Order: sequence, then C-alpha cells, then structure tokens
Amino acid sequence: MTAAPPATTQARAGVRGILFMVTAGLSFVLMDATAKHLSQTYPVVQVVWARYLFHMLALPLFLGGVRWAAVARTRRPGLQIARSVLLLASTFFFFLAVAFIPLATATAIGFVGPLLVTALSVPLLGETVGPRRWAAVIVGFAGVLIIIRPGPGMFGGGAHWAMLLPLLVAVCFALYQISTRVLSRFDSWTTTLFYSASVGLVVMTALVPFHWRTPDLEGWAWMALLGAIGGFGHSMMIKAFAAAPASTLAPFTYLQLVWSTLIGWFAFGDFPDGWTLIGAAIVAASGLYVLYRERRIRGVA
Repeated sequence: MTAAPPATTQARAGVRGILFMVTAGLSFVLMDATAKHLSQTYPVVQVVWARYLFHMLALPLFLGGVRWAAVARTRRPGLQIARSVLLLASTFFFFLAVAFIPLATATAIGFVGPLLVTALSVPLLGETVGPRRWAAVIVGFAGVLIIIRPGPGMFGGGAHWAMLLPLLVAVCFALYQISTRVLSRFDSWTTTLFYSASVGLVVMTALVPFHWRTPDLEGWAWMALLGAIGGFGHSMMIKAFAAAPASTLAPFTYLQLVWSTLIGWFAFGDFPDGWTLIGAAIVAASGLYVLYRERRIRGVA
C-alpha cells in the first residue's frame, strides 16, 4: 500500500482540527450554560471556584504522565501569573453576566474580543493593521452598540447594566490571547495550562469562604460537571490547534453564537430579539472579515 499524498493527509488533519474546534466551542457554551444554571442558586464567586477546582482535579487526565515539577517550571513566571489572572477575570465577568442576561447576548458581545486582539496587536505586539481591518474593527464595535443599545435608561429600566460585563470579558480575553502568543515563545502548552488552572484556583479559594453556600449533592454534581466540561473543552481546543492552523480553525469559533442561541432558548427560554440578532451578525461578519484579510496578507490559501 502507498502512503496518502501529503495534501490528503493535511486535508484530513484539517477536518480533524475543525471537528475538535467545533466540539470545544460546544463544550464552552455548555459550561457557560451550566454556570448560568448554578448562579441561580449559588454565588458567582463559588461557581467560578468550582470551575477551577474540578478543572484542576481533572488536569492529570489532560497532562498524562508529565511530572508536576516539570510542568510548573516557567521562564516567564510574572507573565504566566498575569495571563492566568486575565483568564480568571474573563471567566468571572462572563459568569456574572450570564447570571443576569441571556447566554446568546453575552456570547455575541464577547465576540468583539477577536477584534480587540487585532486592535491591541498594534501597540502590544508591534504588528501592522491596514485600513480595511481597522474599518472592520469599527463596524464590529458598532454591532456591539446595536446589541447593548446604551442610553440613560441602562441603569434604570432600559438595557441591563450586565451587558457591559461581556465587554470587560472581551478586553481581558484579548489581553489573555496576546499574552498566550508571547508565552508560546518561552513555555510549553502544558506549563501554560497548569498555570491557567492553578492560579485561578488559588485566588478563588482565598475568596470563596466569604461567599460560601453549602451545596447539596445535586449542586456538587453540577459543579463537578462545570469543571469537567471546561477541562474537556480546553483539551479539545489544544488538539484542534495541534491538528490544523489557527487561520483554518478561527471561523468555526463563531458557531458558538449558534450553540448559545439554541441552548439558551431550550434551557432558559431566552431567545434574542431582532436587534440582538442584527448586532450579533455584524460582530460575526466583522470578525470573519478580519480573519479573511489576515489570511490574504499572510498568503494562506
């Protein structure tokens, strides 16, 4: 038998990567929906703590036989801690947001994050962004304004104030992604994954006693599921990026908008209104256009 041509092998790897990424996106939305369910009974601080606790407990499954001493060794400890705090902040703000607003709305606003990465890559990474991508960034922010519809009534009966929280999520996550790019030059993904889980757990363990509500057996089960789904989603994302380039995978992250709409509708009875759908479409289209321009500039087919 002859070996498969390189192009065929690459295509198969690309399909595997896409499937891994779609699974990761669905996992993250299920995690967010679980957090929304838990936040109806437990404080958000406790929910975030549970997410990190059970993720940390599941970490050996994802790291395999790697020794902890080797995993904890980093060449950039300060940046690892800062990156982990940014991930923790984005998790906390998003879980807090979905406690008050529909899952799809929070997800749609949060997807301005990739546009922020493009904007912040100029001052932080020294990259060049052309006028077309800048225009897409501006249009994407206009889409967010359509969703939020800010005004005098936001804090007194109009659009909910919690709609501002996904914007904080987007800022934190954009800085998190940029720091991840920098850390990839110094540390392995196992080290970065270890710090992502451990720093968040340490911080939340210090805070959770002040926000504690003793869970019943069902509550513990939901909390364990929350951490397990989060860990599984991250492992799927790691496998996706190992199988296919980021330029191939990035468009499929926007399927999370579909998952969050459907799950929010079936689980919580929340369906986005017309303006939210229009704004989400504008944000997604702007993000996809930025990805398209980056592929063209880098010569990716």
